[in-house]
Amino acid sequence: MGIMNAVPGILDPIPGGKHLVNMLDYVTNWARANSLWPLTYGTSCCAIEMMSSSMARYDIARFGSEVFRASPRQADLFIIAGTITEKMAPALQMLWEQIPGPKYAIAMGACTISGGPFMYDNYSVIRGANTLIPVDVFIPGCPPRPEALFHGLLTLRDKILSETFRDPWKEGIVIDKPYPDRWSEATKAWEELEKIKDEEMAEARLKFKEEQPGYKSPYKALRVAKEVFPEIPHQPKPLIGLPANTIFSIIKKNFPSVSPFDNDPSEPALMARPSDMPLDVLVSKEEYVDLIQFLKEDPRTHLDYLIDVTAVDWIGHFDVITQLMSIEKGHKLFIRLSLPKDDSIPEENRATSLLAAMPSIYHLYPAAEWKEREVFDMFGIHFENHPDERRLFVDEDFKGYPLRKDFTHPHILKRPV
Repeated sequence: MGIMNAVPGILDPIPGGKHLVNMLDYVTNWARANSLWPLTYGTSCCAIEMMSSSMARYDIARFGSEVFRASPRQADLFIIAGTITEKMAPALQMLWEQIPGPKYAIAMGACTISGGPFMYDNYSVIRGANTLIPVDVFIPGCPPRPEALFHGLLTLRDKILSETFRDPWKEGIVIDKPYPDRWSEATKAWEELEKIKDEEMAEARLKFKEEQPGYKSPYKALRVAKEVFPEIPHQPKPLIGLPANTIFSIIKKNFPSVSPFDNDPSEPALMARPSDMPLDVLVSKEEYVDLIQFLKEDPRTHLDYLIDVTAVDWIGHFDVITQLMSIEKGHKLFIRLSLPKDDSIPEENRATSLLAAMPSIYHLYPAAEWKEREVFDMFGIHFENHPDERRLFVDEDFKGYPLRKDFTHPHILKRPV
């Protein structure tokens, strides 16, 4: 297009040259507007609607956009469909820079436009794609239907048709200021309007009360009868594997200090547990690894599959829950370890410090490497003898641990109450 932009300077001085330039404008823009090639890239859930638009029912090929390109170097349209996270932002910008111009961007969905439901109380979501790359068309919705995407394509096509060699395409600008808190702004504006309205109506209200002191509004709120649905009894599922009382008796015989998390180790209580409710036992830090190794190697339990390692942040301690399952027998067991928080760390440093430590079970379950890294990343719990304890989801220089109750971040915008 760089060579073609020089055409008006050559042909305009020639008699009839302007008409020739106009004809070239029409043909070129018609071809570009009706053969937009989107990049095969979906940021989040709105991408489902984008994919649906290319299926037979909607047939995006009618608009010349059936050629979704796998390489940004062969695309000229970037449909940003869904939530953009901080981790994803550099890759998105890199893809945009690799698309040759003229190129266009469509922001599809509320999350892409402003952060949507993740705009408030969130540290990881970009509030607006136009803070990263120039955006030509915004399509609101959560998610927008394929028809809305087609409307956006037609809007973009009109924009392309308005471009000329005399006024050629140029890359738009990126907004360098934070996205405004429109909810708070609208709330304040509404309160101001209501205050003005009350002041204007104060005299009229007083006069009305003096003229009609016994007036009662005839309006009565219509109460809709609440429908009562019949209670559906719980249908117990067939027991898979060993019952809870059998598993607990095996544990208790070898580890007497282990107790159920609900503090009721009696036989009737264990027998009364629903068949689909795994036993949850509380173990000490010293016996944690030995108990798991025993349960994995004992042929009666044979808990050979690690489902997950997760944690809960309480006020004074963490609970780390290791979820195990026997592939052969089918029963499950949750092993809970209570870790007190380190009180020796100063209050001003606690939010960004490791507050607890526990042994790793990587040598028993290799998959624990990733699951323990997630707990380290989100809760700030150190796993001793872990082979590769580093950040998993956030950057290495990230401050704080996002799933802790003391977590704060300058990017978080508090939702107005």
